[in-house]
Amino acid sequence: MSTPVILWFRQDLRLADQPALVAACHDGPVIPVYVLDDETPGDHAMGGASRWWLHHSLAALDASLRDKGSRLILRSGKADAVLAKLVEETGAARVHAIRHYEPWWVDAETRLTEAVELALHDGNQLAPPGSIVTGAGKPFKIYTPFWRALSHHMPPDAPLHAPHAVPGPSHWPKSEALTAWELLPTKPDWATGFSDWVPGEAGAHASLDAFRSHAARYEQTRNLPAEDGTSRFSPHLHFGELSPRQVWHRVADAGGSVRTFLSEVAWRDYAQNIIAQYPDVGRRNTRDQFDDMPWRTGQAADKDLRAWQQGRTGYPIVDAGMRQLWSMGWMHNRVRMITASFLIKHLLLDWRAGERWFWDCLVDADYGNNGVNWQWTAGSGVDSNMFSRIMAPLVQSEKFDAAGYIRQWVPELADLSDEAIHDADEAGCRPNSYPEKLIGHREARERALAAYAKTKG
Repeated sequence: MSTPVILWFRQDLRLADQPALVAACHDGPVIPVYVLDDETPGDHAMGGASRWWLHHSLAALDASLRDKGSRLILRSGKADAVLAKLVEETGAARVHAIRHYEPWWVDAETRLTEAVELALHDGNQLAPPGSIVTGAGKPFKIYTPFWRALSHHMPPDAPLHAPHAVPGPSHWPKSEALTAWELLPTKPDWATGFSDWVPGEAGAHASLDAFRSHAARYEQTRNLPAEDGTSRFSPHLHFGELSPRQVWHRVADAGGSVRTFLSEVAWRDYAQNIIAQYPDVGRRNTRDQFDDMPWRTGQAADKDLRAWQQGRTGYPIVDAGMRQLWSMGWMHNRVRMITASFLIKHLLLDWRAGERWFWDCLVDADYGNNGVNWQWTAGSGVDSNMFSRIMAPLVQSEKFDAAGYIRQWVPELADLSDEAIHDADEAGCRPNSYPEKLIGHREARERALAAYAKTKG
């Protein structure tokens, strides 16, 4: 047997269109490894909902590898140190991995390169971050021109096929047990509502195939929470069970408004380009002006934050979204914008409190997307909505026909009419079991604009 090589899995848990896997198979016997690293990411160690998904995704990946004559080795600890030790233990010639752009992975890759031979491959984006540039040769900061420029390079290359077999080493290193990592909640099991999800590569492709049939109507249905015309494969993309190239080639010819959907896939690329330029986008304001924002703090603010987290704000569309998030680890995209705007502008709470809650509760929690989206809503991002544009949740609820969605997630209001359910207070029929509004829309708007006026902007 020739010298083995290590394949380092992270957020690329697939066998098809896996450039690092293909390269490793050509290089020698392959030792596939996943390292559970809660140290390197610092304050962005994987949240609870993501850990649930990870458990099932790793189990599926191991089964797929075993079908190819291989297996998945599990280790825990600081990734670069664990991999360097594994190279020494196995005599591996090098480590193959798909390149990642989260700041902690960039740092880990740099440290690992100092200890072993590391071969990095592009494979998690439509185009590698930094490859789509302005006429001046600089990376884009604004999404619309980025998407326009990216479009000129599309379609992406055809996805790679999964290898027929994955050659293994003559001796396998020891592996930790997946169950020993205790990624699944037990006391209590708060993930019972996650049962509709099917993590893993097979589940990802089933979701992709299901979406293709209505991708042409994406523009007409994507903003309707009750109808939910979204793809729902964001967690599959985050964990790399699907590649963006696979998505593009599967749906691009669907017709209708599918290009609108493809632009949303490109937003993920845009977010990766942003974190490559602004590594702290999930932690710090991109616009310094917002460092002077007088966010509310103290007991009253903490109480309002808990009400928002629990879906008890008195705004039905907001509460429906927050309860959906807690129940199934996911929230409809339009409602994500509404709930985020409410936290920031109605409750005048720092966007980072929302980013942290979403990070823990979303099965698709993605550092780039989460940080860029929250800063877009706050107005603090390099490309963002103006803070003074304050979303009216009651208007949004009626405009996007959210009555059925509210009934599903806020059962206290299920008996109200379509007209009354968006604002039971205004309709005079709020049941005692449902809370009053934390603050009126007009009052919240005036408070938010007054706070914003105190910044340097």
